[in-house]
Amino acid sequence: MSPETAAPDAAAGTAPPIPPGRVATPIPFTEADLAVVHFGADGLVPAVVQDASDGTVLMLGYMDEEALRRTLGTGRTWFWSRSRREYWCKGETSGDRQWVRAVRYDCDGDTLLVVVDQDGAGACHTGARSCFYRSFGPDGARPSAGDAPSPG
Repeated sequence: MSPETAAPDAAAGTAPPIPPGRVATPIPFTEADLAVVHFGADGLVPAVVQDASDGTVLMLGYMDEEALRRTLGTGRTWFWSRSRREYWCKGETSGDRQWVRAVRYDCDGDTLLVVVDQDGAGACHTGARSCFYRSFGPDGARPSAGDAPSPG
């Protein structure tokens, strides 16, 4: 299956069409590169997802070694769902896909930064562009302008 087709875990016929001009680009890596990543006791590493166009932090997901390999190998973001206990490729149901442009790891190797081109409404399951649309303080309960979930 090519990286441009629906993910193998997506139900047949449920994946929205891929927007014209989008191409999944695998990220080259070696086994030595993967050995630098320190997965936690649960086998997971946090993966911060950032928009390549403007630096907005879009979401936080978790990857195990297989999800990281899938992400690097396909050029699409793959995560391990802690609640559903399964792999998921961002956007295969919603159409709000992420096209990986770079994957970095921090100085300790215990957090990933995944730089993406974001398609669709955004990264958040609520319909917001970013999952980080709320803040603490008197205005904390109100979403920032332009970041609120879409109605419905």
